[in-house]
Amino acid sequence: MKNLTILPADTYIVVNKTVIHEEDRKILTMLYQPIIGYTAVSLYLTLIDDLDELNRISNDLTHHHLMSIMQLRLDDIIVAREKLEAVGLLKTYYKKGNVNNYVYLIYSPISANDFFNHPILNVVLYNNIGKKEYNKRQELFKTPRIKLTDYEDISHKFTDVFKSSNLKPFEAIEDIEKRTEAKMELNNVIDFNLLISSIPTGLISNRCFSEDTKRLINSLSLVYNIDTERMSGLIRTSLTEKGLIDKTLLRKNCRNYYQFENVGSLPTLIYQKQPEYLRKPEGDTSKWAKMAYTFENTSPYDYLRSKYKGAKPTKRDLQLIEDLMIDQKLSAGVVNVLISYALKLNNQKLNRNYLETIAGQWKRLNIETVEEAMKLTEKEYKKMKKIANNVTKTKTVKKASKEEILPDWFDKDLETEEASKEEKEQLNEILDSLV
Repeated sequence: MKNLTILPADTYIVVNKTVIHEEDRKILTMLYQPIIGYTAVSLYLTLIDDLDELNRISNDLTHHHLMSIMQLRLDDIIVAREKLEAVGLLKTYYKKGNVNNYVYLIYSPISANDFFNHPILNVVLYNNIGKKEYNKRQELFKTPRIKLTDYEDISHKFTDVFKSSNLKPFEAIEDIEKRTEAKMELNNVIDFNLLISSIPTGLISNRCFSEDTKRLINSLSLVYNIDTERMSGLIRTSLTEKGLIDKTLLRKNCRNYYQFENVGSLPTLIYQKQPEYLRKPEGDTSKWAKMAYTFENTSPYDYLRSKYKGAKPTKRDLQLIEDLMIDQKLSAGVVNVLISYALKLNNQKLNRNYLETIAGQWKRLNIETVEEAMKLTEKEYKKMKKIANNVTKTKTVKKASKEEILPDWFDKDLETEEASKEEKEQLNEILDSLV
């Protein structure tokens, strides 16, 4: 893999290595898009539109052409291209010259059946769009079932209809177009020599680690962030009486292990992050935006662990966070905001009744993003501050105690209000301790 600088003048041609069906467009938008994003799917379809009338090969084109058609910066197009390469929809070849030339090979998306049984893609799709949308998409691609137990199969066989004649021999033609589906290429994250040697030979068959099984193990290790030692234990609990790996059971065991370690959540491609479609666009460098980024790019487990100064959180607190994610269906980033706010309000204690009350309110208000949760919390704080000021404007002790419950992201707003130098310094100390 090379990191090359592409210029708008660099040329490319598109070569179609498959047969694109209308169903493929549906699979791209419904299944691939929630994982690789709209821009990557748009690039894929744009490259297909560059093909000639026979959908085989394009003319020489420049990357400036892509920039003009898609109205995107070249950097954004490159990122989209890399995502297509990562999921196997595109292969890129490069030749250096006075003007560099690229060849883009297009492949079909895998079938819906293969997608929903894929050890990586189906898990990531489920996590990115949630159970409700995932089930909807499954229903869209299901084939109708007709009960045929009372029917008799009377279909004719080939030999019932046709018979041999005097035919001249012919040579097979290799270059006829055919459908070629995407194949994801993964680096090995498992040391299979170490893995196999760690399992007693009496437990496994000689046919235990076939190439298909190794690919599955490697995929599961990648998506669930499982190392070789832990995978060895999971495989032992997934063996059949014949010493073979029960692939369905191995998938289940890996999923259960990950959910246990990550308080009920399932992984996305970058498993620590808030789902892509719920994240705030990057570019804002304010302190408020930096806190939002932290909430979005940290799992609730890791965020809570940071509050424990690196120690493992208690089982009670982990169970509480897991319940919020599973029962209340709050996203990971939103749970982080809730943890931060609750700890500030309750002297670094997580109170179940309080958390469940706030979580229920947020769910009814359909709070899904970190930005929404932070703005709502800011609004609630201002209400509390107003009430406190109405009770007394002279009791500085109460005022100071109210300022102490201030979440991390409120500093910008508060600094616009009149405050003494001492109060500002005290507020900044509180904020700095949480960043």
